[in-house]
Amino acid sequence: MADSYSMRNLEERDRAVIWHPYTQMKNALTHIPIVKGKGVYLLTEDGTQYIDAVSSWWVNIHGHGNAAIADAVAKQAKELEHVIFAGFTHEPAIQLAERLLNLLPGNQKKVFYSDNGSTAVEVALKMCLQYWHNKGMSKRKKILAFNNSYHGDTFGAMAVSARSIFTHPFSDLLFEVDFIDLPNAANIEIIKEKIAAIGDEVACFIFEPLILGSGGMLMYEATYLDELVALCKTQSILTIADEVMTGFGRTGTFFACEQLVSKPDIFCLSKGLTGGTMAMGITTCNQQVFDAFYSDDKLKTLYHGHSFTANPIACAASLASLDLLLQPQTLANINRIKQQHAQFAERIKHHPKLKEVRQTGTILALEWATSNETSYLNSLRDRLYTYFLEHYIILRPLGNIIYILPPYVISERDLDYIYQTITAALEIF
Repeated sequence: MADSYSMRNLEERDRAVIWHPYTQMKNALTHIPIVKGKGVYLLTEDGTQYIDAVSSWWVNIHGHGNAAIADAVAKQAKELEHVIFAGFTHEPAIQLAERLLNLLPGNQKKVFYSDNGSTAVEVALKMCLQYWHNKGMSKRKKILAFNNSYHGDTFGAMAVSARSIFTHPFSDLLFEVDFIDLPNAANIEIIKEKIAAIGDEVACFIFEPLILGSGGMLMYEATYLDELVALCKTQSILTIADEVMTGFGRTGTFFACEQLVSKPDIFCLSKGLTGGTMAMGITTCNQQVFDAFYSDDKLKTLYHGHSFTANPIACAASLASLDLLLQPQTLANINRIKQQHAQFAERIKHHPKLKEVRQTGTILALEWATSNETSYLNSLRDRLYTYFLEHYIILRPLGNIIYILPPYVISERDLDYIYQTITAALEIF
């Protein structure tokens, strides 16, 4: 006799047992059961096909069901699925570290593995704070971050993120951070004066280069970030580039920080790292940071690790993703998406319903003008989300801001269909 679960569809079974992220479950919209993915498309239990225009939370850069990554994962799973990474090592982890260090801008020398974007940030923060502790300068504890920033949902990552609905219940438990505005021509000198005034107390400056993702796809110019990173170097302030979202081609260059002259001391990577196949986090650092931990004194050890650190299968997926990313066809696709976005942005930017249109690389954001302030909880969000689903497009608005952040394999035709549907939505909402 069939059990009670098998008698119901996936949505009913989900509702009975699952608690979804970023979701008020009492009044949640229906969670759509997905049974298969191929390319830019996701197929539901009833056979409906959706365009995944947000790369499944920004991770799926090569499209779903990629055969090259799947083959690499299957092969590695049959050889070595996992091994403790304290006291042991393996070829996929070494090869991935070698390749990434050759691709990252600046002079990165060491790779530290973790599980996801938030943990990559946690590792970076601990590196910076312990760096000064190991050097006998524990008073350097201040951390600089941008207003409206988002770096993850673990406690350290929350602390360096903007105070918001995401962090409100925990505000009394988060350590103090000095927040600065995104730099522009009007405020750059004021921000630099503020940093210079407290420089000898600051441990590090963490930033999302060029684009603040969850903060509303807010974009700013590389030249002003460059000035801040350069100033930090003169003040001996360590710099952390959170490239969890911006890495692996999203901004039009392999890494966003390639567009800077001054290079960060530390990088945080995840999301597109494995091509969206599975969880993986990486924190890299330069020789200066590593040397502060390299000692006969065991108290100077970075005592941090995860059960699945440097998982061989995730490393194999990452290596296959890098192979795909470096192919001429992928680079051509990134260029094409940039150009299509730019052309649509030019056509739509003066629409009276839009407050602003922003584009960097393969990311296009449109901010709807509403009677309420721009907010993650803006009531327009659910209406836009539902409208696009009704037109078989997955766009997950950040309140009254929608964004297109597609897999690189998306076709010109599918992008044009998304643009047409957005244009039609502007006449309705």
